Amino acid sequence: MHRRTVPLLLIVLLSATALTAGDPPHTQQTTRKLKVYISVDMEGVTGTVTGDQLGPSGFEYARFREVMTREALAAIQAAKEAGATEILVSDSHGNGENLLIDQFPPDVRIIRSWPRRLSMMAGIDATFDAVMFIGYHSSTSNTRGVRAHTFSSARLTRVAVNGVEMSEGSWNAAIAGHFGVPVVMISGDDAVIEEVRRLVGPIEGAEVKRSLGFHSANTLTPEAGYKLIGEKVRAALGRRGDFRPYRVQEPVTVEVSFKHYLPAEVLTFLRGVERVDSHTIRYRAQNMLEASDFMVFVTTYNPGLEP
Repeated sequence: MHRRTVPLLLIVLLSATALTAGDPPHTQQTTRKLKVYISVDMEGVTGTVTGDQLGPSGFEYARFREVMTREALAAIQAAKEAGATEILVSDSHGNGENLLIDQFPPDVRIIRSWPRRLSMMAGIDATFDAVMFIGYHSSTSNTRGVRAHTFSSARLTRVAVNGVEMSEGSWNAAIAGHFGVPVVMISGDDAVIEEVRRLVGPIEGAEVKRSLGFHSANTLTPEAGYKLIGEKVRAALGRRGDFRPYRVQEPVTVEVSFKHYLPAEVLTFLRGVERVDSHTIRYRAQNMLEASDFMVFVTTYNPGLEP
């Protein structure tokens, strides 16, 4: 009986081995997807300090579009090295047409221009695993940050959610948090990293410059900035299990303060908007998605809009 059993076992084992060897690779081992969202602003990019770098009329804008693009590319390359299988990039500065998209890998998708739902976080949903902020800046109520503002440097002096003053970083983190997606990394000056961490938690931070004032900084060189961003992206994705989504309590109360009184007066003609003081309005939204829609309207609409 022993002599007859051994050949039968060998046949079974050899057959199983042959079937496994003939299987397509994807049936032998399923590769885990890692989907990453990268929102890219410009005021926090290495070396940016004034409007000379930040808009088409500035004499250094073309050069710093390149720096902004290469910082995004550094984040993309590092994310891929850390296992990212799908990446969506949001051009979130100025006219939304800053990134030099011909330099991007063909497997990356890019969101451009305005207006768009969820603004700087357009395209985010629950299928993403991690969010990163590149080139971000501190809030309009921050006294230290380079080019500090929230949504509109020309119009707003304060944005708060449930009584807590927000930067664009914490606001966008709350949108990601609505979908259960954590922010894991941010790059910019020392002021924005400190400010966003205060609310969002101890995320990885690439400090590419230190603020010396609203229009001045002690900055790394671009090459050093690219290297640091790559290091922090790899570190963040390497420990992404340590991060939790930033969720705000719902319903959401949004307060917006304007530099001028007329917008605050006119917006209270809308149902659901109340005037807190001469320059401030309050709006109650069901969640951050509704709050975002309201802010997109507030910062975009004017009676002279044309196609």
